[in-house]
Amino acid sequence: MSGATDALRSFVRDRAGINMGADKDYLIVARLEPQLRGWGVSSLDSLAARLRQQPSCTLANEVVAALTINETLWFRDGKPFEMLSKVVLPEILVRQANDRTLAIWSAACSTGQEVYSIGMALRDEAARLAGWNTSILGSDISEPAVTRARAGVYSQFEVQRGLTIHRLVRHFDQVGADWRVRDELRSNISFRVINLLSLPALLGSFNVVFCRNVLIYFDVDTKARVLAAIGRRLRPGGFLLLGAAETTMGVTTAFAPVPGCPGLYRYAG
Repeated sequence: MSGATDALRSFVRDRAGINMGADKDYLIVARLEPQLRGWGVSSLDSLAARLRQQPSCTLANEVVAALTINETLWFRDGKPFEMLSKVVLPEILVRQANDRTLAIWSAACSTGQEVYSIGMALRDEAARLAGWNTSILGSDISEPAVTRARAGVYSQFEVQRGLTIHRLVRHFDQVGADWRVRDELRSNISFRVINLLSLPALLGSFNVVFCRNVLIYFDVDTKARVLAAIGRRLRPGGFLLLGAAETTMGVTTAFAPVPGCPGLYRYAG
């Protein structure tokens, strides 16, 4: 078993940059063993062997998706969305006054709650953004997560995690026991499956990137690589929002912390 979990940990590190120590072997077993029959594989050893033979097959994507942590909720941690409204947006309104474009990328969007939370936050700023062209891209390495995000349908349990009744009624329609994001909220939102270790050439440029609770799973070299790639996609003076336990300090000097705003960084190039 240890040989199989060692191989699977190496696979997910090479494929997605995620470091899973030996103390996470229980997680590998718990997440992968129940799916072996559906994949037509008899054991974790057989799964590891299959991935060695076919590292780019559909099965490889499904294994990464199964091991990717997709814990998320609406307006998670609260503070980043407050900073978006009170710190980031006022500066962008001045800097982009000529072309009136605002592009935001949620770089590890999981099942979409962060993306739609950003969309709702911008809807709250409709008066200030009148006449502006706004767009939000949500991406994740997990294809099943992106498929769910694109569908925009959530259970009663899911909408209760951080979503106020006011926002629920304003931005969702009830469909049976579930809730579906309304078309007007999703009109400027798109989703893509993207691996942060190999960003597509035609990704576009952004004023703001949310990349929260992702770097904590990378080693220092991978963090530096990902942050450099994100920086190349940021417009001059663009903003990066990280998770509460994450920092660019000791990794890169390309991002400067915004004083008084934990987790908010300005791209310095």
